[in-house]
Amino acid sequence: MGEVTFVGAGPGDPELITLKGWRALQSADTVIYAGSLVNPAVLDYCQPGVELFDSQKMTLEETLTVMVEAVRAGKRVVRLHSGDPSLYGAIQEQMTRLAAHGIPYQVIPGVSSFLAAAAAIKREYTVPEVCQTVIISRLDGQTPVPEKERLGELARHRASMCLFLSVQYIAEVVNQLLEGYPAETPVMVIEKASWPEERVISGTLADIAGKVATAGITRTALILVGDFLRERGTRSKLYHPDFSHGSRG
Repeated sequence: MGEVTFVGAGPGDPELITLKGWRALQSADTVIYAGSLVNPAVLDYCQPGVELFDSQKMTLEETLTVMVEAVRAGKRVVRLHSGDPSLYGAIQEQMTRLAAHGIPYQVIPGVSSFLAAAAAIKREYTVPEVCQTVIISRLDGQTPVPEKERLGELARHRASMCLFLSVQYIAEVVNQLLEGYPAETPVMVIEKASWPEERVISGTLADIAGKVATAGITRTALILVGDFLRERGTRSKLYHPDFSHGSRG
């Protein structure tokens, strides 16, 4: 019997896949990839003759059928997700069904787009004495969000925040964030982080909705919010001369 390997393809730049993910693609007989999100250049790492399936045209049941039949035929299957599959990757439902069929699987993490976004704007989410907490969330849409996780509730923490799958509702995002953050809080919207066509829109909660609308950004973008976006903060104690060397990274 073969095996299914869930692989995080990274945020877009084909060089940002992990070495382990690259090796999995190199040895795959069948690859099912998220065609609307994964950079097709990543598929160049596959061997000639590999079976390719674009999952944007497939239901969950159709995807599972391909995986189960391929594995039972002794094939190595890669299920290729964008970014890191543990964040909004909908892999839990796939893994649960594979387990029910007795199909072995493993997961190879990837570089998430929220990390590529921070790299693109050259910012650190956890700035000493500014913020030590990162909230990753989304506005509710087709997938509901629990009431206790409404953006308005999360905004009261004033932590560093990264919002997925929400830019098309930027006006409502701002309305909810203003329940906690002040209007002058800096915001950056990063479209297609790490792709050649990457764009960054900067503003505050007071004006970002208009800027995003003018730019015509409606998908494949992250919304970053918080004081970490300002270029300030105190010196980290990690590399302070009085700090214990044994704790340094």
